[in-house]
Amino acid sequence: MSFPRFVGSAFIVLLFLILAACGNAETAPSGKMENTGLPRLIDLGADKCIPCKMMAPILEELSTEYAGKFVVEFIDVWKAKEKASEYGVRMIPTQIFYDASGKELARHSGFISKEDILAKWRTLGFDFTN
Repeated sequence: MSFPRFVGSAFIVLLFLILAACGNAETAPSGKMENTGLPRLIDLGADKCIPCKMMAPILEELSTEYAGKFVVEFIDVWKAKEKASEYGVRMIPTQIFYDASGKELARHSGFISKEDILAKWRTLGFDFTN
């Protein structure tokens, strides 16, 4: 194994260990979320990440179509690096579903379609079609 490859591998292992130590939060970081009294979907990603770019129009559409029913928030963890550890993010994009009190209900990593987001809300007991 060449030295540069070893250093790259060691960096990846170290990064994984740091992220693993962060763990998953069961509630949003205290005092960080505005209390709207609505369920919330937080998407943690980056504006230059390809799957995150694919999510952007979906999040915008959900935000517009379901305004007043649930809140959609995007956090760029490349610009706000501390947010990744605050929310226990291990890969981007990561979507976190919260109830109205701020309790984490579910988490998904990777691209997710609008239909799958709405289906996830339904499995969590929220039907926003009314």
